[in-house]
Amino acid sequence: MKIKPVEKYNAVVIELVGNVMGGPEAQEFSDILHKCIDDNKKNVVIDLAETKFMNSSGLGMLISGYTTMKNGGGALKLANATEKIESLLVITKLITIFENFSSVDDAIKSFGN
Repeated sequence: MKIKPVEKYNAVVIELVGNVMGGPEAQEFSDILHKCIDDNKKNVVIDLAETKFMNSSGLGMLISGYTTMKNGGGALKLANATEKIESLLVITKLITIFENFSSVDDAIKSFGN
């Protein structure tokens, strides 16, 4: 998995590319989110367009990221979830926790700043 953070408008967009399966990348992901909070960048969108597969550790990574941002006074939203990832969110009922948007732009607009 590759993690590519990009600033866009009033948000940080983090692209997750490949298979999201936790591991060493989970720490990198966490470090990026903590840096966002430290830099007072509270709006984060996770772009899942290039995410091929996600296991339970990958879901745990997203949940941990959501908690990190919420506790830091920010928000984490999902965008471009593939059909496979979206069905995973539905099955695990995480779709009720995460705001999920069909595009990064829609997710950014939802922050309303």
